[in-house]
Amino acid sequence: MKSVYDELRDLIVLGAYPAGRPVAEQELCDRLGVSRTPVREALRRLESDGLVRAARRGVTVVELGGKALRDAYLVRASLEALTADLAARRQRAGELSPASLDRLTEHADLADRATRQGDLPAGARHNRAFHRCVAALADNPVASGVLDRIWDQIVVSTRASLTAPGTPARPVRVDDEHRRLIAAITAGDPDAASAHARDHVLATAATLSDQPGGAPE
Repeated sequence: MKSVYDELRDLIVLGAYPAGRPVAEQELCDRLGVSRTPVREALRRLESDGLVRAARRGVTVVELGGKALRDAYLVRASLEALTADLAARRQRAGELSPASLDRLTEHADLADRATRQGDLPAGARHNRAFHRCVAALADNPVASGVLDRIWDQIVVSTRASLTAPGTPARPVRVDDEHRRLIAAITAGDPDAASAHARDHVLATAATLSDQPGGAPE
């Protein structure tokens, strides 16, 4: 059974309460069928996660923009470079199973297929699963936890599609970037894996900077 915190986080990340939307405590209590105490505790945690900020009669869902969003992407790029580096080092040391690398490829396949078919929500979901898989291969829970929080902030603030307006080739490049990252991790090449991961995130940030909304890749 999900905690109140997990339920509220899912509602925000999945778009039930979009960025900039004020949310009253009583509305959340009614929706979840719980008292104010667990809702307030959950909102305190979500505020520390950077997903909401205190408002007059509840909270407002945070929307990153401008420098704050760029900063989030820079931190994400550094952390994804780290997790890719660690995953490649574990592969070189013989610590990764073939099945775990197969799962990474499977997530990339699913993300690419869904995006090409125009199922953008599924594409975004499988895309995040791909990046989470890289983080899992790194076996660094601290980095994975911070990455999850940054991902949530970016998702809430840039909800739209994997295809930015005016850049129809971006999904093809995204898949190519994923494949390069997989190849570097499989080869046990930390330097290449780190560079591919960082470049991938920064390419996404550059794409989004030229249009009003978008989704992380």
